[in-house]
Amino acid sequence: MTKRCFFLSREIYLDNSATTRPCAEAIAAANEMMLRFWGNPSSTHAKGNEAAQKIKEARHAVASALSAAPEELFFTSGGTEANNIAVFGAAAKNRRNGKRIVTSAIEHSSVLDSVSELEKQGFEVIRIMPDSSGHISSDAIAEAVNSDTVLLTLMMVNNEIGSLLPVEAAVKAARKKAPRAIVHCDCVQAFGKIPINVKKLGADMVTVSAHKIYSPKGVGALYKRKGLMIPPLTHGGHQEDSFRPGTEAAPLIAAFGTAASIACDRAAMSKRYAAVQSLRDYIIEKLAAINGVVINSPDDALPYIVNFSTKCVKAETMLNYLSDRGIYVSGGSACAKGEPSHVIKALRLPHDVADSAIRVSLNADNTKEEIDILADCVAQGIASLAHFK
Repeated sequence: MTKRCFFLSREIYLDNSATTRPCAEAIAAANEMMLRFWGNPSSTHAKGNEAAQKIKEARHAVASALSAAPEELFFTSGGTEANNIAVFGAAAKNRRNGKRIVTSAIEHSSVLDSVSELEKQGFEVIRIMPDSSGHISSDAIAEAVNSDTVLLTLMMVNNEIGSLLPVEAAVKAARKKAPRAIVHCDCVQAFGKIPINVKKLGADMVTVSAHKIYSPKGVGALYKRKGLMIPPLTHGGHQEDSFRPGTEAAPLIAAFGTAASIACDRAAMSKRYAAVQSLRDYIIEKLAAINGVVINSPDDALPYIVNFSTKCVKAETMLNYLSDRGIYVSGGSACAKGEPSHVIKALRLPHDVADSAIRVSLNADNTKEEIDILADCVAQGIASLAHFK
């Protein structure tokens, strides 16, 4: 077997669900804001007005990517803050209508930790478990919703195994049983990969993030349906219609708008999806050929994410082995102290499978050659490290 993975002349980045490399266009937009349009967007003089105009343009771009109106789009510091605003805001808004919150057990920690805090405050939280492949049925969600439900919060795409949750069908079913419930959808991993139409989706609020679509970190957005009044989490300014006060991060917002225009172009999105689908099929073929390796992502997962296990090498050990060779993958979004993440635990996989779970997350620029090298290194890692399990 080739030993090329020990002598890589370049890095191989396969952790795009954690963050993406900012594209040149987004970097240029941020630089332009810092060098030319650096005024405070809240100032009423010309320098402030030109910065405000750039934010307006970015708002239009991100809103358009979601098929939303610009006035329904609010910029935040990222997906975590947007999820917190949505979850806590919905609970505060709807507290008098009931106490039940329905979510899945495989949500991002910014949602799960938020509902856990609300649980301490007296809310009843229903966390729907997936099956062993990561699927959650719309029937299971509808069954969990009752007339006491005030919030339904579900992600569109799981960030660790790539499973798609049936949000649209679940929303329709839930509306019949709890018409006053507020629906929130975390679309961070779906944004820029598959089309999102917030009106068709039926959610009242939708979270997206910039650094998953080739824009710098530190900015995200929350779609809030027009007419939905949600109390803000913070106070002290009139920015973002007083919903998320504080001086806007204008360079990051401009970059976000530029990246959204590029990433969410329908034709380009479809072309990238097809390329990544082909690459995903190839990586599964290569990994499945390695003795002992199992694929944890379901067959119908978003092709950008492939989760696999070696069964004989702990995830943390394999991550370090690959990283030393310039190959960057992850053990999931929250692999604390070497333990399997809450998502992997929720799948109720055998211990050796859960303990060795690795996430590969792709973009359209990745190549079959990179996958060949990854597969070679995984095989060599198993041969070298299995006795350390």
